[in-house]
Amino acid sequence: MTGSDRPAERGPALVDLLDRLLAGGVVIAGDLTLRIADVDLVRIDLHALISSVNAAVPAPWEAGS
Repeated sequence: MTGSDRPAERGPALVDLLDRLLAGGVVIAGDLTLRIADVDLVRIDLHALISSVNAAVPAPWEAGS
């Protein structure tokens, strides 16, 4: 069987990956520093939590009952 005879192997769809990530939640953390001649000019710290909202995990902006 040659390479052209085999069916294309496809990984999971992007929607499926996004669904899995949002179901469990994702934490993104990173630091970026712009430095010229050993002088820090700009520093950006990123900390984010991305998660889905449902009955078990309500949205923080809705009033609780």
